[in-house]
Amino acid sequence: MVIALPILVPSSPTPAPTITLRHRPAILNNIHLPPNPPPHRTVAFTTPENYAHRLSTLLSHRQWTPLWCPTVVVEPTPSTKSNLLHHISRIDDFSAVAFTSRTGISAFLSALLEIKSPPLSPSGDTFTVSALGNDSELLTEDFIARICAKSGRVKVMVPPNSTPSGLVESLGPGHGRRVLCPVPLVLGLEEPAVVPDFLRDLGLMGWDAVRVDAYETRWAGPKSAEKLVEEEEKVDAVVFTSTAEVEGLLKSLRQIGLGLDGLRRRWPGLVLAAHGPVTALGAERLGVSVDIVSSRFNSFDGVVDALAHTWETSSIIF
Repeated sequence: MVIALPILVPSSPTPAPTITLRHRPAILNNIHLPPNPPPHRTVAFTTPENYAHRLSTLLSHRQWTPLWCPTVVVEPTPSTKSNLLHHISRIDDFSAVAFTSRTGISAFLSALLEIKSPPLSPSGDTFTVSALGNDSELLTEDFIARICAKSGRVKVMVPPNSTPSGLVESLGPGHGRRVLCPVPLVLGLEEPAVVPDFLRDLGLMGWDAVRVDAYETRWAGPKSAEKLVEEEEKVDAVVFTSTAEVEGLLKSLRQIGLGLDGLRRRWPGLVLAAHGPVTALGAERLGVSVDIVSSRFNSFDGVVDALAHTWETSSIIF
C-alpha cells in the first residue's frame, strides 16, 4: 500500500519591513549618565607636627588621602625659652615684635605665661605686634593683654602680602627703632635664606632688628622618608610648606640611596607643590623644581586649591 504524501511547495518569503529610525527615541534624551567619580588621590606632606592637623584636614575635605611624612621637628626647648624670657623682660627697649611663623607666636606665649605681670609698660609710644596670614589668629585679646595691661598701646598688624618681605614693607621705616624677631634656631640643616634676608631687609628699612632664637628646627632623622618610600599606593603629590622640609626630605632620601627623580620615575605624574613663593625659591636653591606654587599663601587653602585646580583642568578620565 502506497501512501501519497502531500508535496509542500515553499512560498516566496515575505520581505521584512524596512524600518528607518529618523530620530532617537525620546526616552534616550532623558538619560543622564552619572559623572565619572574623581580619581583616588594620595597627597604626602612634610610639615612638622604643629601644622600637620590643619593641612591633613584640608586634604581630607577634598576626599584625598593625606600621607604625613614629617621631615623636620619644630619645637621650643628650655634653652630657647630662656632666650625669649631674657628679651621679653626688656621689651620696653623695643617698638615692635615681628613674628614670621606660628611656632614663634606659640613659643612667645609660652614664655609670657611664666611671667606674673605684663612686661610692657602701659605708657609709651604705640607697640606693634605683627604676624603673617592665618598665624595672626593666635594674636588674641588674651595674648595682647599678657604683653601689656593697656591693650590700647598695642597695635596688631597683619600685612596683606603674607611674606617676610611683605611684613617689612608694612612695618615701614624704622628710624633706628628696635624690633624683636623670634625666629628658629636651625640644627642639622642649612639655615634657609628667609630669616637672614628678613633681618637684612629690616635693617635696610632702618630698623634695629634683634634676633632671638625662639624655637628649634631640626632634621627629623634618616628614617623620616621611609613612610613615603614604603607607601604601596601611588602618591600623586608631595606638598612642602618650608624650605627646611625640602632639605630634610632630600637628606633622608639620600640616606636610603634615592632622590626625588627616583620618586618621579616610580610615580609618573607626581606633582611637587610649594606653599608660596618663599618655599618655592628655597626649593629651587636646593635644586628642586616644584610644579605648583600657590599664589594664595596666607593659609594652606591656597596650595590645596592650586592642586585641585591643576588636576581638574589637566585630567581626562575615560
